[in-house]
Amino acid sequence: MDAFFASVEELDDPSLVGKPVIVGGSNGRGVVSAANYAARKYGVNSAMPMSTALKRCPNAEVRRPRFDRYSEVSRRVFEILEDFTPLVQPLSIDEAFLDVSGARALLGRPVEIARAIRARVREEVGLAASVGIASSMFVAKVAGAKSKPDGLLVVPANNTVAFLEPLPVTALWGVGGVTAKRLASFGLQTVGDIQRAGLDSLTPILGARLATHLSNLAHGIDPREVEGASHDRSIGRSNTFGTDLLDVAEMKREILRMATDVAARARRRDALGHTVVLTVRFPDWNTITRSHTMTDPSNATQTIVREAAALLDALDLRGQAVRLLGVRLENLVGEGDLGFLWEDEDDGHNIDVVVDAVSDKFGFGTVQPASLLRRKRKGAD
Repeated sequence: MDAFFASVEELDDPSLVGKPVIVGGSNGRGVVSAANYAARKYGVNSAMPMSTALKRCPNAEVRRPRFDRYSEVSRRVFEILEDFTPLVQPLSIDEAFLDVSGARALLGRPVEIARAIRARVREEVGLAASVGIASSMFVAKVAGAKSKPDGLLVVPANNTVAFLEPLPVTALWGVGGVTAKRLASFGLQTVGDIQRAGLDSLTPILGARLATHLSNLAHGIDPREVEGASHDRSIGRSNTFGTDLLDVAEMKREILRMATDVAARARRRDALGHTVVLTVRFPDWNTITRSHTMTDPSNATQTIVREAAALLDALDLRGQAVRLLGVRLENLVGEGDLGFLWEDEDDGHNIDVVVDAVSDKFGFGTVQPASLLRRKRKGAD
């Protein structure tokens, strides 16, 4: 989907069409969740501080995120995709891989299927979808990005290497800012440079695993197959306290404890979640839930802790006693080799890898956040 959050805002408020639109938090520490193409012309990008975005584009229309609405529209889009093939693998709330090989006899060539999908999304949802077609998941994703906005791009199998050659190394999954700088220091700046370098030259720079991974991708080699979404849709943990909690700081420590467990279990299952859910039960057994659907799925401890804590802050429970807290990760998708996408992200993923390795050897809980290294409350589950 093209500039999904911003496009939904334009769909619901046609007066925004043609204007630069930014979706995100508007307070002093707010960040950009999405920007339409009119705003991107000013250099506005997702994850940018809102203050920076508004300096670059002071006439932008700013809308606060409405994740429930985006999830609703996303479900409608995915229902259309599943009419064409059961092999739909979500990559995020607004992006998916489809294997249409089994639909060719009934629906025609992949390009004809892509045109039909785009037409239905436009007609039934009112939004633009861009499609990349290729013989592997990686190349299809690159082609989809190149086709935006509102386009369709086919990369024939025999043209894959030539298509990838001029692209920057950051087009390869696993190359973020840190890895790109390291490669550039060795004169490797394009995918073509990676193609020509060969494993013998790449391994001392990157290590055997990442070197093999990037060399394969540079030649369009991606053996993964599209898998449908997981039927087990959530991973969660909750605690009922023998003594009700009144201190918000202590509530956050319990959230940290539970979110750490949930994230670790998700990683053990090679699962990523789109939605973080917080459950709060009061002494009178009244129970409320709040959720936040993220643009990109995650199993990073820092991300899940941050999202759950933000949901707690939004409730403003100061002075209210709490009997139970729960954290749950929902709308799961398989991670597979897509874990490379987060290698250079500042979400603590590298720390999680080390913690998981220690836990596998010595047991879960061997390494914990420092704030949890205190005696557990009596009566906690």
